[in-house]
Formats: sequence, C-alpha cells, structure tokens
Amino acid sequence: MAYLVNKYDGTLLTTVADGTIDQTTDIRFIGKNYAGYGEIQNENFLHMLENFSGATSPSKAVSGQLWFDSANSKLKFYDGTKFRTTGGAEVDASAPTGLTTGDFWWDTGNDQLYAWNGAGFVLVGPQGVGSVVTQFKSRTVKDTLNANHLIIEGVVNDKTIIAISQTEFTLGTSDPNNLITGFDKIRKGITLVDTKDATNGTTSTDHYFWGSASNSLRLGGKLASDYLTTGAGTTTFSGIASFVDAGFTVGDSNDLRVSILNGNEATISNEVGSKIDLKVNVSGQVTTIAEVTTTGINPGTGNRNLGDAADKWYEVHATSFKGNADSATGVYFGPSTYPGAITQVANTTALRDANADITARYFVGTATNASYADLAEVYETDQEYEIGTIVRVGGEKEVTADGTTEGSSPIGVISENPAYLMNSEGTGQPVAFVGKVPVRVLGAVQKGNKVYSFENGVGIGKWNWAAGNMVGIALETNQETSEKLVQCVLKV
Repeated sequence: MAYLVNKYDGTLLTTVADGTIDQTTDIRFIGKNYAGYGEIQNENFLHMLENFSGATSPSKAVSGQLWFDSANSKLKFYDGTKFRTTGGAEVDASAPTGLTTGDFWWDTGNDQLYAWNGAGFVLVGPQGVGSVVTQFKSRTVKDTLNANHLIIEGVVNDKTIIAISQTEFTLGTSDPNNLITGFDKIRKGITLVDTKDATNGTTSTDHYFWGSASNSLRLGGKLASDYLTTGAGTTTFSGIASFVDAGFTVGDSNDLRVSILNGNEATISNEVGSKIDLKVNVSGQVTTIAEVTTTGINPGTGNRNLGDAADKWYEVHATSFKGNADSATGVYFGPSTYPGAITQVANTTALRDANADITARYFVGTATNASYADLAEVYETDQEYEIGTIVRVGGEKEVTADGTTEGSSPIGVISENPAYLMNSEGTGQPVAFVGKVPVRVLGAVQKGNKVYSFENGVGIGKWNWAAGNMVGIALETNQETSEKLVQCVLKV
C-alpha cells in the first residue's frame, strides 16, 4: 500500500507507491517491498551527512535544505526560492586562518570588522579604534521640512569637524538624534564645524582651511559679489558687476528694466512703451532684425530666418504650424530619425507604394482580420513539394509526401499563404494543419465529401471510402477526374 510523505509543517510532499523509488526531492523515498533498498537508503544518509556537497546546487531542493558549495567552500540553505549563504564572522582577538574570499573576522581586541580578499584582510570599519570614533561616515539627516539629506561626516575623537553635502539646507531640531554639535546650516560642498548661519559663513572657532587658495567667496564675511571694482584710471568695471534681483533701469523714465523675478526668472521689460527692438549692425547700418510687440515676435526689416543651414534650432514646439516645409529627413523618435521607404528596409518609416500597399518584414501587434485562412508551421521536407501536397512524418527529413493508402498518418498539407506561420525562421516548407487550404485531389469530388489520403501526397474524395486517413472536407464540387486543387477544411 502506498504511503504519504508530509513536510514538517504537515503539508503533503509526495505519495510513494509500493515497489518504486520516488525522486521528488534530492533524497529518494523507497516504496514498500522495493528490492535493493539498502544502497539507496545508505546513499540518502551519506548525502545528508555531507550536506549534498558539490559544485552544483541540488536540483530538487525544499525549503530549509542545506548544501555545501564545494566550489566556494560555503554552507548554504534553500529559502524556498534560492540557496543563500549562511551568515556570521570569525570572532577572535587574533587573525584566523583558513578563510575563504569574502569571509569576515571580528577583531575583539579592537572592535573592528575585517573581510578576507583571498590574500589578506581588508578593514571594513570603523577606522578609529578604542572608545572613540575617528572616521568618515555617511549619514542621513533631516531638514526643517523633515526632508532627508545624505551627508558625509568627518569625525575625529567622536567630534564632527566637517560635513560634506550635495545640497544646502538647515538641520531640523525637533529630533535630538538629528542634531550635530557645531552645525545649524549645512552648505553645498564642505562646511567646517562652528560655521553657523548667524556668523554669515565665518567660523567662530580656530578651525580653518590651511593652505593656499586662488579665490574666495568672502572677504571679512562679505560676499565677493558685494564689491564693485574698477580698472585703474578708468570708469569701466574690470569684472562683472552684480545687482540685486531688483536689477537696473535704462532711460529718462526708467523705460527699460533688467531684473530677476520669482528668484530666478531673468526679465527684460519695456515698462513705458509697447515694443522692444532687437538690432544689429548690417553692412554698416544698425538694422532691426526682430521686434517684440504685444502680439508676439515679428521679423524686422527685410526677410529674416530662424536659424540657418549651419546653426539650426533643435526643436520647435507650437500648437499649430502654418506655412510650407520644403524638406524633412524623416520621423524623429527617441534619439534617432527614421526616413521613409516603400520597401522592406530596416530602421525606416513604412510608406504606401503606388498600389497603396505597405511592405514590412513582420507585423507585431493585434490584427482584427487576415487575408488568408490557415494556421501552419515550417517543417523540413525531404524535397520541395507542390502546394496542396498531403504530408506525413517520415523520409530523410521531418516530413515526406503521404504515399500509402493504409496506415499512414498525415499531419497536414503544404500551405500556399498561411494566415499565421509558426517557426517562420525554420528551414523547410509551411505545413497547414488548421483552416481552409487547397488540397491536391484525384478524381471527381462533391462538396461535402470527405477527402482521404491516397498516394504520393494526393487525396481522393469519397463519401464513405476510408482506405487512407481523413485529411479534410471538400468545400467545392469538381467533376474533373484528373488531379487538381480543391478547397478543403482540414481535419487532420
């Protein structure tokens, strides 16, 4: 009588029939009265003893199963999805021996973690040893809006000396664990300890950047942009002049204004008139090339272009384009431009030809109808057969013409135009086995006759003659006694 094998959690694993060997798992289960059970049973014990030691993982693992990966000298366990390496590290005051690449050692003498790289130990951390920490460490802190920021702290003897950040923000103070002694605002770049926001970027303690600097943002706490300098003996600024967002004006009535709005929007505005002219020197004469009015941007004197043959605008966006385009290189998609073609050419846009046809290698998508009526697959034939030839498995290749009157097993008919072709990249001919196709038939046939395989890949239509196997049902009447093609519904 067969017995059931249940897992530890009570679920059924398998049923072992009498006198059989069940190989559901990597341990083989022996059915009752199986001869020679001793060898299998002892091998099971050995496999469990060695934890299935081998370079390849067991192929029929169950959750909790152990495997000793002999290729990497690692003990692994199956978590229901994959084998995972058991964790842990060697713990000792002295460096252990006999480790495998990737193994860890916890140095209890210095409270440091090392990894073995195959040749020596690599310190994981911390860099400082003993009761204090000295190291660079990454840390996530929150700003006053509770948003996270990733920074790097430079810590010496448990005190943060510098903070490195990609962004500028003010440290949130609601959580004591978020505070960093000596810091309130973290600047983009490197911020020294005790460089508070209230001191306008000046460090209040004797922490400095020591060495030579070619430039500085501040002088005596003032930003370099707060100073205006002129060349000696002239009234022309030798450097860029900086203004606040309010900007500056030009004209007796402050007509033209250059300013910054909303913190970062640069504006040029005519605050008295309704037009701004853009002018350049054209052949010695200052000429308007464009004018900005209340209705838009208009060309100035003469014919003006947007871009030229050498310097083109990259993209033009508009609700509508009015005018003629005399050329187009193709349809742009992603990083590439695809020119048009009426033939089967890779990386082009398909266009209708003179017959309104579109030619392509494949159509990938959903079709609501098809011009042809059969489902076919490519098979290797032992020779090139005519359309409508009945074929069976045999010959020197996969299929051959059905040539017997009894005992044959036709699998289909050589198709002319499959509606759907499987294995289309294969070598051979399309063999239809579902749908409506023309079939080579010898002798008169009536619509509705069953068509049977006859000889040399040719069928015969009879109401009740069944010397060969049935291929299909005739969809038309043809009284010719010679061989011809007859439309049939396949029934192979």
